[in-house]
Amino acid sequence: MIKEIHDQDFAAETDTGIAVVDFRADWCPPCRMMDPILKSLSEDPAYKDQVNFVSLNVDNDQEVASQFQVQGIPTFLIKRDGQVVSHMVGARPKGVFETELKKALD
Repeated sequence: MIKEIHDQDFAAETDTGIAVVDFRADWCPPCRMMDPILKSLSEDPAYKDQVNFVSLNVDNDQEVASQFQVQGIPTFLIKRDGQVVSHMVGARPKGVFETELKKALD
């Protein structure tokens, strides 16, 4: 499951454990292309209980996007205990995401 978050709850949702943050907008075709991939990963038993998948709409919440210098969407951060361990811009194949997630979990 992918939880929609906002600027005010960003830290609480992403500063503990492993978090995948999807910076996106509703009008963005590559963002929508990534939806099934992220949904599949969020439901995968290998990640379901270990990784928090969250989404932040940059049109509605710009403070955190600005803080992380998000200039293109989709942008994905993988955070481990509050620290960014992976940063990806643009649509990515599922395999690339899995590789990055496995690195974060090791």
